[in-house]
Amino acid sequence: MNDDAAAVIRPVGPPTKHQLALMIWIAVFPTLTLLNLTLGPYLSDLGVVPRTFVLATVAVPIVIYGVMPRLHRARARLLSR
Repeated sequence: MNDDAAAVIRPVGPPTKHQLALMIWIAVFPTLTLLNLTLGPYLSDLGVVPRTFVLATVAVPIVIYGVMPRLHRARARLLSR
């Protein structure tokens, strides 16, 4: 087996706390920014707490089920080289 094949199948462990914190920030910041830009006009009449509740209710599933799995795959590809 050559070195390239071994690098492809080498398992990657879970992220460190620092890596996970960075990944979460990379996932959450753009998601919340886009949601604020798109939903902001519709939520402008709400108070801070209800607006935050709506944004969190929409953002959390997007981050957990959409963005984080892609970031984990990207991290694994990057580290398995």
